Amino acid sequence: MQISTAGDPDILTDFIVPPNTIPDGNFFTFTGFRVIFSPNNTVSDFKVLKATKVEFPALDGQSVSYAILEFPGGSINPPHTHPRSAELLFTVEGSLQVGFVDTTNKLFTQTLQTGDLFVFPKGLVHFQHNADPQKPALAISAFGSASAGTVSIPSTLFNTTIDDNVLALAFKTDVATIQTLKKGFAPKA
Repeated sequence: MQISTAGDPDILTDFIVPPNTIPDGNFFTFTGFRVIFSPNNTVSDFKVLKATKVEFPALDGQSVSYAILEFPGGSINPPHTHPRSAELLFTVEGSLQVGFVDTTNKLFTQTLQTGDLFVFPKGLVHFQHNADPQKPALAISAFGSASAGTVSIPSTLFNTTIDDNVLALAFKTDVATIQTLKKGFAPKA
C-alpha cells in the first residue's frame, strides 16, 4: 500500500525568491485587488480575482493564497473543488447560499449574511450562489495553499473531450442531451 499527499512543501528558507529577483517591499506587496475599489468596477457576471503564487510570487512556499469573489445579483460560482486546500469564505457584502457535499453524498448548506464565515473542506465539491437577483454580493476566500487549484465540475465534464457515450451512461441519459449540455460550455466566438 502506498500513501500520497498533496500540499505545499515546507521550505528551508524564510521565503522563496524567483531567479534574478532582488526582493524589496514591492516583492511582498500585491496590488491586484485595488480594482475592486475603483468606482468604475462593474461586474455583470460572476468574477474571481486571485492572489496565488502565479499572480503573487511572494506566496510561493508560504502555504496561503486569497481570492475575491464578486457576485452580481442571481449569479453562481458553479460546483467545483480545490484539490490542494480547504477554503475559508468570508462574506463581506450581501448574502450567499453556499454548500458542499461530503464523501457520503451528504449535502451541507447555509445561507450566509455579511460578516459570516464558512469552511469548505479540502477536495470536496462545493458552490456559492447569490440568490438575490437585485443585490450584489462580495466574498473573500482564503486557502491553505499558494496553489489550491480549481476543478470546475461542469466545465470539466462538458467542455472536454470525454466521450459523449461515457457521459450519457454516467448521467443515465442519452447522447443528444449530453450534446445539448456541451453546447452551453462551448467557447464563445
